[in-house]
Amino acid sequence: MIPFPIDVPLMRQAAVLLLLAIPIACMSWTVTHEEVFREPREFCKEKSQQPGPLPRRKFFYLFTCEYCFSHYVTALVLIFTRYQLLYSGWRGYVLAEFALVYTANMYMSLYNRLKLDIKHENVAIAVEQKQAAETK
Repeated sequence: MIPFPIDVPLMRQAAVLLLLAIPIACMSWTVTHEEVFREPREFCKEKSQQPGPLPRRKFFYLFTCEYCFSHYVTALVLIFTRYQLLYSGWRGYVLAEFALVYTANMYMSLYNRLKLDIKHENVAIAVEQKQAAETK
């Protein structure tokens, strides 16, 4: 793999940051919220709440929390892309890790808000339709 060149202009680094955060957010959200991973997530939630060693409980908890899980997904993305932010070497990786986690979590927050707004609109429409049907 070719390492991400650090002499890349700042605007390009920012664009890559915004783009890389999208798949990180997608993977983190899918594993921690969507139906396709419901059974494994419920198993992990149950294991994280059972008495036992702290490292074991925390390991299982990370599959139920999008923020926690996004750190690990980001670390994997950095391994594959070798993306560094502002600095070369370990400092660039540390900055990239936290910047990508932050950006991915902002995307997930926006997505969650959008889903809530859509759900609220659907409920309001259903209530209006029910009221209209009752008045007829």
